[in-house]
Amino acid sequence: MLHFFQEDGLAESAQTAEPIVEEKTLSLFDLFLSGGIAGQVIIALLFIMLFVAVYIYFERLFAIKAASETDSNFMNQIKDSVLNGNIESARMRCAQANSPVARLTAKGLDRIGSPLEDINTAIENAGRLEVYKLEKNISILASIAGVGPMIGFLGTVIGMVIAFHELATSSGQAEMGALAEGIYIAMTTTVAGLIVGIVAYIGYNHLVVKTDKVVHQMEATAVDFLDLLNEPA
Repeated sequence: MLHFFQEDGLAESAQTAEPIVEEKTLSLFDLFLSGGIAGQVIIALLFIMLFVAVYIYFERLFAIKAASETDSNFMNQIKDSVLNGNIESARMRCAQANSPVARLTAKGLDRIGSPLEDINTAIENAGRLEVYKLEKNISILASIAGVGPMIGFLGTVIGMVIAFHELATSSGQAEMGALAEGIYIAMTTTVAGLIVGIVAYIGYNHLVVKTDKVVHQMEATAVDFLDLLNEPA
């Protein structure tokens, strides 16, 4: 009998148990759209900045990669042509290569017969122009890396202002639903700003490293060319 009542009690407790609550998931896209108009405007601006950063990164990456491709026998061919007195052949080889290294060498070939200091100056000036071309728009990545998180934090401040305004106007009795918009703005814009800043920062540093490699390659070529002109005839 006692066992029967125990089973009956267990059955009743099972019937009166609360139903299992299913967890609701919120996608990142839905989270961004939940921040109200102010949050959506800021996130749209950050999205544009992210698109610009990604575009500049890949455009510069391919350009720098193309600039770094140089035939390993390029300087040997130039040296043979110069030592044989065939300057025009060396110039044609530079035109065919069409790379920063080749353009520096061509600038030096054009100055053959001038004092060595003048040739060095001409190569340095041409090198500055080539570096400027390689670094085109890279500074924009650095600006986005710094401005992105700041815009995100601006959205955070705006969201907190909205949340506290709801509290102030409701005499501290505001419902959570009324505070949700401000909290969403504060959180989502911070996340979006940090994502933009991190992506732009990594892309900027990677391009700087790639550019430095090309610059060192140009410097080595300039030194080799000047040494070639210093060789005894």
